[in-house]
Amino acid sequence: MGISPVQLGIILLIVVLVFGTKKLRNMGGDLGGAIKSFKKGIKDDDKPEEMTEDKAEIADETSAKKSAEASETVAEKVESKDSEKS
Repeated sequence: MGISPVQLGIILLIVVLVFGTKKLRNMGGDLGGAIKSFKKGIKDDDKPEEMTEDKAEIADETSAKKSAEASETVAEKVESKDSEKS
């Protein structure tokens, strides 16, 4: 009732003839890479908490720099308007 080794061999031969060995090799490599990245993603599940703290610090620094730059820009515009009036 089950599939015999001869039948499996015939199916494998047909698959190789249809797809070719190079394409099968590429598909196997892609599948292996996907599994590896999936396992890495599951393993790094604890790290996002640490990353979010680091990203929060970076975001605070970035927003502070942007607000300082905006303040400087506004001050420069005010000074240029004052000098135009004089």
